[in-house]
Amino acid sequence: MISKQKIDLIRSLKDHKERERKGLFIAEGSKLVSDLLKTSLIPVEVFMTADGITAIDVNPARVEVVQISDKEMERISAFKNPSSVLALFKIPAVDPVTEKSYRGVNLILDKIQDPGNLGTIVRMADWFGISRVFCSPDCADLYNPKCVQSTMGALARVQIHYLDLAAFLKEAVNLQVPVYGAYMDGESVFQTELTAKALIVMGSEGQGISPELAPFLTKKITIPAYPAGNRELESLNVAVSAAIICAEFRRRMNIKVV
Repeated sequence: MISKQKIDLIRSLKDHKERERKGLFIAEGSKLVSDLLKTSLIPVEVFMTADGITAIDVNPARVEVVQISDKEMERISAFKNPSSVLALFKIPAVDPVTEKSYRGVNLILDKIQDPGNLGTIVRMADWFGISRVFCSPDCADLYNPKCVQSTMGALARVQIHYLDLAAFLKEAVNLQVPVYGAYMDGESVFQTELTAKALIVMGSEGQGISPELAPFLTKKITIPAYPAGNRELESLNVAVSAAIICAEFRRRMNIKVV
């Protein structure tokens, strides 16, 4: 059984400002919740239907577990097809940005507004051992339910910073950190020189990289279309593009992320 007050709380967390104000986010799905419970994230409460009890093993000594009906799960779920498990977690604090933040290979996301794309990029970053992603303030919110779902638990291992990208990249230039920008007309990522310390800037699919960031770029890169010069093709999905570029960085060098 779940109280009306708790239902109102959970439903309010679908809103970005309420998540920020209350410091909580929602995770749905037996696998996702199970994975997050194994990380350093702090769980607040887990809600399960009868099916969820058999789908996931939760330690009641660590977090309160509440069994609810299918109808109640429908009321609190952020999705049309609710799962059998929903959990509340505390939004973790993010480490401050320092000179160490520029080490290794890191991703810069400029105005990526689709939560599914952001979540997929975070999951991809985790796969390639990229521990930091820096987002413009107008990027999608990491803790949007759709974004959380898309990360598949990677949000517990990848640090996401929302900040002024121009100021961040200006400091990168001062520190002599190469900055690669993904463009339609750049140099082929498969032919250009890549470095073990780098920032990779990905812009939105509709607008690309913001003009105010262009002065800080060391090199423009692209993923060439096949056959060469085929301009009838649309641009690649930004998450797909980021994955290809990061894979090429990892293929060409054994980068230890620190």
